[in-house]
Amino acid sequence: MANGVETSSAPALLSVDNLSAGYGKIRALHGVSLRVPQARIVCVLGANGAGKTTLMRALSGLLPVSEGQAIYDGQSIANVPAEALVRRGIAHVPQGRMVFAQLTVRDNLVLGGYTRPAAEVRDDIDRVLGYFPRLKERITSRAGTLSGGEQQMLAIARGLLAKPRLLMLDEPSMGVAPILKDAIFETLRDIRDRENLTLLIVEQDADIALDISDEGYVIETGRVVMQGPAAELAGNEDIRRAYLGG
Repeated sequence: MANGVETSSAPALLSVDNLSAGYGKIRALHGVSLRVPQARIVCVLGANGAGKTTLMRALSGLLPVSEGQAIYDGQSIANVPAEALVRRGIAHVPQGRMVFAQLTVRDNLVLGGYTRPAAEVRDDIDRVLGYFPRLKERITSRAGTLSGGEQQMLAIARGLLAKPRLLMLDEPSMGVAPILKDAIFETLRDIRDRENLTLLIVEQDADIALDISDEGYVIETGRVVMQGPAAELAGNEDIRRAYLGG
C-alpha cells in the first residue's frame, strides 16, 4: 500500500525508525522511518529542501541524529563516525560528486579504497572499471577534465572501491546529460544484480529513480508522506502530478 508501513517482506539491511536531525536548532527531519531490504534498490523522492540530503548525511555520520534510531546489519549506526561506517560496509556518494579535480581518474579510484589493503584495491579497479568503460578510456586524465556525467560515474566507481554492502547515492542525476543519466541508472541496476549490492538513492528525478527501484518513499518538509512498491508509486496520480510531469 502506498501509505502503508511495510513495503517488502525481505530482510532489511537498513532500518530507520522515527529519525530526526537538523542543523543547530533547525530541525530538517521529523520522525522519518524507512527500511532498505537486502539486495534491493530503494529510492527517496522529494523536491529541493524536502530533507533528502539531510537524511543521507545523518545516515552516513556527517550530521548528528537528535532522535530516533538507524539499524544497519543488526547494529545501531546513529551518530557513528563516517569513517567507521565505511569500514562497516556503507559507502556514501554525495550530492555534487566531490571528485578530486586535480587528481587522475585512477588516483580518485585508489582513494575510494582507503580502508582496504592497497594491493587488493589495485586488483579491484579493473573490475569496477568494467561497469564504466568511459572511465577506463580516461584513466590517466585529471578528474576535473571529465564531463558532469563522467564525474558522476567516477564518484560511483570510487564508492564501489570501498567494497560496500550498502551504497547510498545523493542526487546521482544532478548535472548529468540525459543520455548519460540513463546509462548511469541502468549501470546501477546492473551492479545490484551482479554484486547483490543494496542501494539507497535520493533523487528529484522520480521517473528515472522509480524505473530502477524496487521500493520508494516520498519526503516533504522532512516527513515521509508516501511509500510503497516503486511500480505503485509510479502510477500514483499525486506523484505523477508533483514529480513526473503528468
